Amino acid sequence: MANSSSPKPSYQVYGDIQSGNCYKIKLLMSLLGIDHEWTHVNILAGETHSESFKALNPNTRIPVLVIDGEQTLCESNAILNYLAQGSQLLPDEPLARARVLQWQFFEQYSHEPFIATARYINKYLGLPAEREAEYHGKQGGGHKALAVMEQQLSTTPFLTGDFTIADISLYAYTHVAHEGGFDLAGYPSVRHWLDAVRELPDYVSMNG
Repeated sequence: MANSSSPKPSYQVYGDIQSGNCYKIKLLMSLLGIDHEWTHVNILAGETHSESFKALNPNTRIPVLVIDGEQTLCESNAILNYLAQGSQLLPDEPLARARVLQWQFFEQYSHEPFIATARYINKYLGLPAEREAEYHGKQGGGHKALAVMEQQLSTTPFLTGDFTIADISLYAYTHVAHEGGFDLAGYPSVRHWLDAVRELPDYVSMNG
């Protein structure tokens, strides 16, 4: 799946591979064979609030992509769209590309706020008592998102038919949804899709 664009810019990624939003970038770069330097950022230690990091992203969030040591790009799905240009993972045809974006917006508005947040509270924070109600409150929205995915994936092997960055966007947090308390047993098509992504050439896991 190598990206043959030339000349090749240099890339540095600031992130935490255990974060789904950062893992999206790692997975795409592996699938496309994009050389890069990875700089780990410890969000629990407050490193995103350092002055040096805020110079990269005033919004104090990871991931951040630095291009040729000069330009910065933030927001995981924007980075995916930039890096996937010219590859088979981002269609050129306007409607096909819009369908990719449709799923990426779905991920950010209907999936990540529930599944990723529940996972963060449980995995990163250790499910503190003061956030238990919030954690349990995320379950309904997360299962609604999974049901939407199940419906689509029962008719197509990947979210838009062919494998695209839409699948990378949704795979990142779905494949670790159990860490947020979401049982995928009732979503056979989603589980089959997860297996199909894992079987892709040059796949890399969240654990490196």
